[in-house]
Amino acid sequence: MTEPGASPEDPWVKVECAYSDTSLDPDDEDSDYQQESYKESYKDRRRRAHTQAEQKRRDAIKRGYDDLQTIVPTCQQQDFSIGSQKLSKAIVLQKTIDYIQFLHKEKKKQEEEVSTLRKDVTALKIMKVNYEQIVKAHRDNPHEGKDQVSDQVKFNVFQGIMDSLFQSFNASISVASFQELSACVFSWIEEHCKPQTLRDIVLGVLHQLKNQLY
Repeated sequence: MTEPGASPEDPWVKVECAYSDTSLDPDDEDSDYQQESYKESYKDRRRRAHTQAEQKRRDAIKRGYDDLQTIVPTCQQQDFSIGSQKLSKAIVLQKTIDYIQFLHKEKKKQEEEVSTLRKDVTALKIMKVNYEQIVKAHRDNPHEGKDQVSDQVKFNVFQGIMDSLFQSFNASISVASFQELSACVFSWIEEHCKPQTLRDIVLGVLHQLKNQLY
């Protein structure tokens, strides 16, 4: 607003108008500078954070490979094909895979051995119980078993049965050809291995042994 009596061409009026112009406000220029500076610092912080995160990731991967080389025995063995060079990541991974597969096979083998041992332990426990029952029965009735026959008598019974069967087998079987031998064997079984025939043979053998013993 022009003071009374002042001319529009008055230079002081022009200066006042210039300072009143918002486009030349020094506070606005400082605000734009601060915003630009803030944007740049934000980008720098994001870039720095991304770089640090990437570095942490790479460090973690490197520690993982170092741990694998320490844990896996085959990674510690010298590979003459590559000399003294450091193992590559691909070789470390392959050796780790091979070692894990080896451990799986060993685990399965050990589980099978443990299963077999458990079955053996179960069988031994059953045998132990049976022997304890036999010992107890013998103590409760010490006179039982005095008339028990020997293993030799048992073998003589078996031998007598086989001798009788072999006599009929030898008389009935032809060895002119394999085909004729097969036919004779089936024919001999049907004729001489009937339940009644076998019963008669066993009774005859037992009768002979009884006469020999008594």
